[in-house]
Amino acid sequence: MLKMKRGQKGFTLIELLIVIAIIGILAAIAIPMYRAQTLRAKLSEVTNSMSAIATAVATYYQENNMWPAASGTAALIGTNLGVYVPTGRAAFATLNGPIVATAIQATPTNISSSNPTIDGTTIVMTASTDAGGAINWTFSGSIPAAYMPKK
Repeated sequence: MLKMKRGQKGFTLIELLIVIAIIGILAAIAIPMYRAQTLRAKLSEVTNSMSAIATAVATYYQENNMWPAASGTAALIGTNLGVYVPTGRAAFATLNGPIVATAIQATPTNISSSNPTIDGTTIVMTASTDAGGAINWTFSGSIPAAYMPKK
C-alpha cells in the first residue's frame, strides 16, 4: 500500500506579509479620515449652538421686524434671546449687525491638540433677508475650508 502525504496546514510567509501590507495600507487611509471626522464632530457642537442662536435671532426678527441688539458673550446671548449656549468648545465673540444683516461669530476653542490650526479661527453665520422677508444664513470665516460647515 502506498502511504499518502498529508497536506501542510497554515500560511506561508509571503501570504502573511501580503495580509500585513494590506492592513497597513487600510490603516494609512483610515486613520487620517478618522481624525478629520472627529474634528468635524467636535465642530458640530459649535455649529449646533450657532444654529440655536440663529433660530432665536430669526424668531426675534420675525416678531419685532428688526434685528436684536448686539451681544458680546454667550451669557449675554442667553439672557437677551433666551438661548443656552455651552461654552466648552466655542467662545462666542459677537452677535451683531445693523438692520439689514446680522452675524453670529464663534471662535472654536479646545477642539484639537493634534490640529491647533482650528483653535482660534472663526466661523461666521451671516443673515440676510430677501424681498419676501425670508432669512437666509450663510457660513464664512477663517476656519480651514475642509472644516467649513455646509449650507
